[in-house]
Amino acid sequence: MKIYIGADHNGFTLKNELINMLTRSGYEVVDEGDRKLLTDDDFPQFAAKTIKALLSSDDSESRAILICGSGQGMCMAANRFPGIRASLVWDVNSAYESRNDDDANVLCLPANILKSERANAVVHAWLSTPFAGASRFKRRIKEMDELVK
Repeated sequence: MKIYIGADHNGFTLKNELINMLTRSGYEVVDEGDRKLLTDDDFPQFAAKTIKALLSSDDSESRAILICGSGQGMCMAANRFPGIRASLVWDVNSAYESRNDDDANVLCLPANILKSERANAVVHAWLSTPFAGASRFKRRIKEMDELVK
C-alpha cells in the first residue's frame, strides 16, 4: 500500500516521525512536503498536493495522511476534492470508526494534540482497519457522493 503524506509547519516534525515508522513497517511512503521547516507555510498547498497525488495513484489501495496543528484545516481542504473521505482522528477508536464505517481514504491528524507514540498507534489502527462494507455504510457513502452533483 502506498501512503502519501503531507504537513505544514505545525505537522512537520510528526510527519517525519511517521514517515520513519511507516517505512520501517514496510509501507511505500511518498512525502508531499514540506521538505524543510518553514514557519510561514500554508496547509492548503500541502493538502492539495497530497490529495492530487493520491487521486492520480495507480495503486487503488493508496491512502493519504495530512497533518497540521489542529488537523481541521487539512481535513476541510482535503474534503473539497471529489472522491475524498478525509477524517479528523485523534485516538484509536476514531481511527477504527473512520475506516470501518466511513471507508476514509485520508487521515487528518492534529499535531498539537498527538505525540509520536500515540500518533503511531492511531496510524496503525487506521491502516489496519478494513472497511466493513455493510449496506448502510455503502448507502451513506453514496449519499455523500451525491451531495455535490
